[in-house]
Amino acid sequence: MNIKKQTFVIAFALFSLFFGAGNLILPPFLGFNAGKDWLLVTLGFALSAVVIPILAIYGHARLQGTILNFANKVSSVFALIYAVLVYAISISLPSPRTASVTYEMAIQPYFEISSLWVSTIYFALVLVFALNRTKILSLIGKFLTPLIVLILMCIICIGLFTDVEPIRASIFDNSFTDGILEGYQTFDAIGGVVVGAVIVVSLALQGKFNYEEKKAMIARAGFIAGLGLLIIYGGLIALGALYSGTVLIENRTQLLTLLSTNTLGNIGTAFLGILVALACFTTAVGIVTGTADFVKGLTKSSQKAYTITAVLGCIIGVAVGHYGVAYIIAAAVPALMFIYPITIVLILLNILPKKYSTPLVFRVVTITTLIFSIPDFLQFFVPEGSLDAVRSFIPLSKQSMGWVLPAFIAFIALNIFKLIKRDY
Repeated sequence: MNIKKQTFVIAFALFSLFFGAGNLILPPFLGFNAGKDWLLVTLGFALSAVVIPILAIYGHARLQGTILNFANKVSSVFALIYAVLVYAISISLPSPRTASVTYEMAIQPYFEISSLWVSTIYFALVLVFALNRTKILSLIGKFLTPLIVLILMCIICIGLFTDVEPIRASIFDNSFTDGILEGYQTFDAIGGVVVGAVIVVSLALQGKFNYEEKKAMIARAGFIAGLGLLIIYGGLIALGALYSGTVLIENRTQLLTLLSTNTLGNIGTAFLGILVALACFTTAVGIVTGTADFVKGLTKSSQKAYTITAVLGCIIGVAVGHYGVAYIIAAAVPALMFIYPITIVLILLNILPKKYSTPLVFRVVTITTLIFSIPDFLQFFVPEGSLDAVRSFIPLSKQSMGWVLPAFIAFIALNIFKLIKRDY
């Protein structure tokens, strides 16, 4: 396979990797709330849900390693703790959310059955597939993504030419930063760090390309995949904004269903629901399997550890997955406020030239990010207003991004100090 063809194969793989079915419910509702500021919110969402995840893949291309390699420059202990936290969050939030999305889009509108029963049956099947690996899901996945994209493009193209009421004003205080924070909910930066190595390993196994060729291919493929994601996300955000002055909706899945029904009718909406349910299922199996594989690797390839982890992951899935999508998204916010800043910093440091990202830079910038993320994390667990005095001294803290400037200052100061020290 030549480089050009391989590049497009990688681009499709990356697009499928980040285009999670659960993510579809986020952009329309974001645009719906942003109203006239839909373009600004798109830029913020694209930064955290497209650019950062693609950079994570590029970071893997440079490292040629695993999730542990992403944080090893801080310390091996930190890398292990970080990896454990990432997998714990993945199996506790985005995995159960797939069951909730499936229920609200494909089951609840057509059948009278409780979400707990659906979640139980759903994760029982996830466990079966996780314990008995098969290529069926990967084969299904190759057809699911193109079909979902085709339907979404129809919804977007038809919907954008529909006559609706004037677009309302944004409900956000800062549409750009709210777009960034909503992009956290895709979990794609974490996804890029966790499974990005799969792309690199797949290329290495072919043995046809050298290091520089692989880097170049992944960079070009990342750009193509990112462009595709931006088109879909941007279209859904614009469509949500277009309907912001027409309907009153407080539910993400209801809005996506409404947009689908208004453009494709009931049959198209039902078909979309089925496809989304299948795509969600493959995502859940991937998360449970990936987490179990990680624990298995930590326990000297213990199959028992793999099985126990898969079972626990599915039990958590049942316990959390029967709640509504809105509840799970709200519950995820504190965890994301803690893990996402660290993940973003690790991704950015890993794509920089080594002379600017020494182990000392990794340690200081990561620790700085961790410290200044604490107020954003703690605000959800302490009485309202009790952290106002602290947060008032931290720039961007009111936007829940108080870590950005301190991390940047730490990075610049360390590199200037290193430059001065070298000159002397």
